[in-house]
Formats: sequence, structure tokens, C-alpha cells
Amino acid sequence: MKLTVRMDDITPDMDMGKFERFRGLLEKYGVLPLIGVVPDNRDSNLAFQEKDPHFYEMLKKLQKSGYTIALHGCTHVYTTRKKGLFPLNDFSEFAGIEPGKQEAMIRRGKAILEKEGLNVDLFMAPAHSFDGGTLEALKRCGIGKMTDGFGTKPYRYKGITFYPISFQRSRSLKKKKGFTTLVVHTNTMTDQAFDEFERILRKHRNDFIPYSEYLKQPAVKRSFWGHGWEYGLAAAKSWMVKRRG
Repeated sequence: MKLTVRMDDITPDMDMGKFERFRGLLEKYGVLPLIGVVPDNRDSNLAFQEKDPHFYEMLKKLQKSGYTIALHGCTHVYTTRKKGLFPLNDFSEFAGIEPGKQEAMIRRGKAILEKEGLNVDLFMAPAHSFDGGTLEALKRCGIGKMTDGFGTKPYRYKGITFYPISFQRSRSLKKKKGFTTLVVHTNTMTDQAFDEFERILRKHRNDFIPYSEYLKQPAVKRSFWGHGWEYGLAAAKSWMVKRRG
């Protein structure tokens, strides 16, 4: 299976030391990831230090070097208890919000990143939570791609192309065919987590591809039944996580 990396919660006030540590790992093994940037972070859980004044200069350099940038919501503040179309969590910044307001949030977030010189055509929903109104708003804002969903290849659903993430990392690493994305939150990584991910990079170095290559893969149409299968998997994973926690 071909593997890509997705880094969530990229903000000017993130834990820059851990971000740079993980970026060093990726550079060591030649991996070019997707990074989800929160354009107007107001989530105190993502604030680990003073805002880095050189944050956007760094991101522009990373994008030029081959990193892919995603719009990771707008403020990353959860305001509803809705699960949406992909029920990994029962809280959301977008699901359950009036579609016109969702469009305004997405449009504002995109404008912030574009003003800073970043090209954005891909959306990363905070908490993986979005609804039909989110998809319509994305299309009106000129964003046609999302990083989410389950499966082994990109698929089209309601006019948006989805690039699936891993349902379970250990299973993905054993599969031989298809594509998926390993999701990483560097802010909360422990030394053990860094060591584990380096072991994965070392063992599977020939399986990792740049996220930009994932975006070039042809997408299939996701049927109503296919979406039902995906919804059930997400609900099951949510239940398992809550049971363990």
C-alpha cells in the first residue's frame, strides 16, 4: 500500500519544537506531507507557545519544496455537537451550522491563507466533522478536494474528491494495494510516538509517496451504499475509541 502523511493542527502558536522534530524525520526519509493550517486559530488547546512571527514565511518555503497545504477549518473552535457525514467525533466547527455561515467561514479562512501567499485547494475538517452544507460551501469557495473518508483510493462524493485516511495504522501497514494517509498530531506526540513513527518510516520507506502524488490518482465514484459502509466504519471506530478511553 502506498502511504502518505498528514500533519494536523498547524498554527503559528503550535509546539514548534515538536513540529521541527517531526519535519526532520520526514526530511531524513524523503517524505513530503500534507499539512493542515488553521488560518485563525482560537482553540486554546492548540496554543503551546507565543506566535512565531516567521510562521508564514516557513510555510511558503515548505510549499515551494513540495509540501501540500490544506485549509484546516477557520478557527478550530467546536461550536456544535453534530457528528456530520463522517462520525468519528460528536463535535464540530462546521457540521450543523447554517450553510451560508459555513461558506463565510471557509471563504474567510481561505482568504487569510491566500493573503499570506499560500495556494489552497484542499480542505481538512477539524475533528473530521462536516455535513452536506460543508461540501456545498466548499464548492462555492472553489475548493474541490478533502482529506478524509475511508477506502483504498480517492473517490468522488457529492461533487467533492475525497482522499481517504487510514482506518487503523497497523492494518494499513500490512495491506499490499491501494493508497491511504497516516494522520499525525505533532503537538501531542511523545518520545515513544516519535520513535515508533521513525520505525515505520524506516521499514516502509519505499511505500511512502509525496502527498502531491496521491492527488494525481484517479478517483472513483462513491455510491450511496459505499457511503453507508464508510459511515458505519467511522461510527464503529468512534465507539471503540470511547470504550478504550
